[in-house]
Amino acid sequence: MTRLAIIGPGLLGGSIALAARRAGGFRVAVWARREEAVAQLKERALGEVASTNLAEVVENADLVVLGVPIGAMGAIARQIEPLVPKGAIITDVGSVKGTVVDELAPIFSQRGRFVGSHPMAGSEQSGLDAARESLFDGAACIVTPDHRSDAAAVESVAHFWQTLGGRVLQLSPANHDEIVALVSHFPHLLAATLIHLVAQQNAAAFDFSGPGFRDTTRVAGGPPEMWAEILRTNRTAVRGAVEAMIEKLREIATLLDHDSEMTEFLTQAKTQRDRLRLPKPPHV
Repeated sequence: MTRLAIIGPGLLGGSIALAARRAGGFRVAVWARREEAVAQLKERALGEVASTNLAEVVENADLVVLGVPIGAMGAIARQIEPLVPKGAIITDVGSVKGTVVDELAPIFSQRGRFVGSHPMAGSEQSGLDAARESLFDGAACIVTPDHRSDAAAVESVAHFWQTLGGRVLQLSPANHDEIVALVSHFPHLLAATLIHLVAQQNAAAFDFSGPGFRDTTRVAGGPPEMWAEILRTNRTAVRGAVEAMIEKLREIATLLDHDSEMTEFLTQAKTQRDRLRLPKPPHV
């Protein structure tokens, strides 16, 4: 029986609790900042322990998952470091890894074993109400060890995400941030930019938008404060993607006068899109 402590019951933290309950073999404890969230956790039976007391939640934990915003991870890590059992494994769900790993690994170096991770299973929805047990099914769950990581802890974190239904991949923190900028962070910024462009060019066009526009801009409905923090934290890689897209758009603009080249461009894009491994849709 793995004693699992989840710090933060948002979309990801709540989904981890639900997925762990489905998988079995876990004793789950969840920390929330507010009493209202604790009451909600208890109402949904998301763990044997639900509390605003960090010591109560991490006591005897084998694995601690930090599900708080990136900017809050350092402070929470410092609070729980003297509370976690000696040798406990600590991981996180942050979507930026370079800064998180560099900050958290030294905090736990004398007591716990930290390994960064990132389940690519977010949503434009947020909070415990949006949590679901199938969120990680088929989703890429990236484990990001560095030279300080304990090999057994890396294996345990990978097994944890597999147990919850994830498809585990391993990257260095720097490589993670570059890749995720391209497939997650920049697309969010692009979707938000498209909304702004339409609003400036002809706001009446929103009344005529169909499923294609809604699908293209869906991620722009995510929590603004959270995404501003993510984009700021990974700004170097995101800025590189922005500059590359500007050049790509200038190149594509020249294809508008050449049907055969445009057809080839769109064909290549469709072929690549059709190859994508997409997670299974949630059960309704």
